[in-house]
Amino acid sequence: MRDPRESGAGFWRSLLKGDVNSAITFMKGNASAQQIAFIRSQMKQYRRPELLSTPLNVLETVVFDLETTGFSYQHGDEIISIGAVCTRGMTVMEKESFHLIVNSGAAVSEQITALTGITQSMVDGAVSLTDGLHDFMAFVEGKVLVAYAAGHDRGFLNAALWKTSRVRLTHRLLDTLMLARHLYPELSDYSLDKLLQSQGIPVDGRHDALSDALMTARLWTVYLEEIQRRRYAETLGDLYVYLSRGSSY
Repeated sequence: MRDPRESGAGFWRSLLKGDVNSAITFMKGNASAQQIAFIRSQMKQYRRPELLSTPLNVLETVVFDLETTGFSYQHGDEIISIGAVCTRGMTVMEKESFHLIVNSGAAVSEQITALTGITQSMVDGAVSLTDGLHDFMAFVEGKVLVAYAAGHDRGFLNAALWKTSRVRLTHRLLDTLMLARHLYPELSDYSLDKLLQSQGIPVDGRHDALSDALMTARLWTVYLEEIQRRRYAETLGDLYVYLSRGSSY
């Protein structure tokens, strides 16, 4: 009689080693297991201390934005779209972009459809959340992440990564909203629209993940140039020191 472990070697190896999480992963299917393993490996690699010495004028980042079913991942809202674009120094690499609708199993309300243009049928026909996260993390690699109001996006990403892969985001993350508050403490409105307008960046296609990522990337590069012009920071490490201080030097 054939040993049943021959058809589930990964499951049994993991179980015998006491790694229950990996055993469960293998039960879900090999393709999913490979994707989850990749995501986990990404989380282990990308908080290297040597990255802090990178000059800002060559720093590689991925500026990203998420569209979600609501504003609270703590109450079951989910990611439905991921948009991202690469930058190098003060250059937005528009051809190096990422945009994907994902199916996390959550319902899309009429209000969210009106806001984002994403319908329930689009989500139903989209790739799974695990597939989407795998592709996004492969796009990000070891680059620093940047977002507007980054805590919101980090919360949703962490919830999704934990749900699918039992890991948390470990990439370095910078926030254009925090940068704006440090550079321009006199402003009364720090909404993304107002910050874009204040820098003469056209506001177009809001609440589309890729469009918002592109606009945020343009804002990020403007702020990066201003930080260097004011001689507040020359490296990524310098930038963290600057952000750890008050809103002005």
